[in-house]
Amino acid sequence: MILVTGATGTIGSHVARLLTERGVPFRAMSRRRRPGGVRADFDDPASLARAVADVDAVFLVTVPPVPSAEHDIALIAAARAAGVRRIVKLSAIGSGERFEGTTVGAWHVAAEEAIEASGLGWTMLRPPSFASNLLWHRALIRAGEPVPNLAGDSRQAVVDPRDVAAVAVAALTDGAHEGRRYDLTGPTPLTFADQVAILGGVLGRRIGIADVDGLDRLPAGVATGVRWARSGAAAYVTDHVPRVLGRPAGTFERWARDHREAFTAPG
Repeated sequence: MILVTGATGTIGSHVARLLTERGVPFRAMSRRRRPGGVRADFDDPASLARAVADVDAVFLVTVPPVPSAEHDIALIAAARAAGVRRIVKLSAIGSGERFEGTTVGAWHVAAEEAIEASGLGWTMLRPPSFASNLLWHRALIRAGEPVPNLAGDSRQAVVDPRDVAAVAVAALTDGAHEGRRYDLTGPTPLTFADQVAILGGVLGRRIGIADVDGLDRLPAGVATGVRWARSGAAAYVTDHVPRVLGRPAGTFERWARDHREAFTAPG
């Protein structure tokens, strides 16, 4: 039995889909009760204990309003008490790097260290930006309005979330990935302008860009990660996706073509 946290989110929804397709039993955790799932809250230890009961492996995703390792640590404690064998954590690229006198992704690092100290088997997944982040701007794109660019002219090898989910499922179901940290990149570093131009080509029209700063509206820890990426530090490609999946990582253009309707359908 696998517990999938964040089962309705960007990566968790694909993890749940892949497990369903493969006939692997899993339990989807959410704050609201859903068919086939379990209702639990990271701030409620008793609910976490129910969620991890009889579970072999956990896909761990936490997105607290303010970056913190507390939710991860709460689930780790429940998992250890329940005899869970393996945790696969969704972390982030650059976590642990020093930048501007602070640590990038410090809350992820604290959670990773807690997992390592727990004695459980573990795999850490560290993707950069997701190709799907452009979906946040689909209303603007449908309306023909420019989309805000926080990344400047920096490059990242944006990754297809379906690839991240596929690696997660491999790690959840195969102990060969225990003790590994995977930087899960796409095949090509792209600027935000490159991504928008590719999407525009798929849609057959030009999409405008508005350069913005906006970092003052982000939590301090998140803003540090954005500035680290804007410095060019995330502009690299790894072979971790093809090494785990035995196929090339998906391109941004393929993701855009597969999701064309999201940017054209009314709504």
